[in-house]
Order: sequence, then structure tokens, then C-alpha cells
Amino acid sequence: MKHFDSFGAFAAHLTRLAAKAPAVMHHATDRAAAIIEERAKDEIGQYQPAVGPYPAWPPLAESTEARKASAGYPVGAPLLATGEMYGSVGRTVSGTEAVIGAEDPKIVYHELGTDRIPPRPVFGPAAFGARDTVRKLLGVTTAAWVAGNSWVRPRAPKQE
Repeated sequence: MKHFDSFGAFAAHLTRLAAKAPAVMHHATDRAAAIIEERAKDEIGQYQPAVGPYPAWPPLAESTEARKASAGYPVGAPLLATGEMYGSVGRTVSGTEAVIGAEDPKIVYHELGTDRIPPRPVFGPAAFGARDTVRKLLGVTTAAWVAGNSWVRPRAPKQE
């Protein structure tokens, strides 16, 4: 625990914290978004169970699997064919706001479903499943920053 010899020393510490606040918050937001991004990528090509308010992914139709097999794409791997959708997943961070998504427009049909495709959500379940890891990350980053320690690489929580 950090000790201060005077109220002035404590005030100086708080001033230094305030000056670093935007950088710390941006860094923590980027690291949290990276965790969710990686989790979303990991979901593509793997059947996902129900999590929170998100449904389990139903099996692909036999006709879809046959079409994938004839095209040389992996079978039993929902949302994975060419790898284009997987490769388009990314994140954008600005200050304390992050967007995790995919540039491939087909992800919207899979995420929400259509009248012919059942929903196979990726991003909501990824965020929901990463929430405890993200909370721990934000906690250790904040604690390190407030204590005046290195907040760039505090002891990172293990991925769950």
C-alpha cells in the first residue's frame, strides 16, 4: 500500500493519476475489447451452447453440410467456410468506447437469423462469456493505476 507523508503528497499523487486517466482508460478498454474479439473469433467454426440470453447454435442443415463438403469447405464447422468471416472480425477503440464486429456483411444474417437461417449469435455471447475476465482485467488495471504501479501489464486475469 502506498503511504503519503502529507496531504500535499497525496494531492500530487491524485494529480498524476488524473493526468494519466485517459491513457489508462483507453488501454483498459482496448485490452477488454481484445478479449471479447478473440472470444468471438474462437466461436466461429464451433457449435456454441446457450449462454445468458443467447440460444445454442442449431446444427447446420444436411443440405448446407453437403454443399460445404462439395466445395471443399470444412463440415461440422458453422460459420466457417473460406475463413473470410473469421478474418473480418476486429475491433475499433476510441477512448473508453469499443466496437467489436466484422466487416463481412453476412455476419448480420447469422447473428440475427433470417426467415431461412436460425440465429447463431457471435458477439453477444462472446461479450457475455468474457464478462468475468473483463471485470478482473479492469479491476487489476485500476488497482495498479491508483496504487501508482505499472498499469500497462498488471497481472492479467486468466481467460475463462
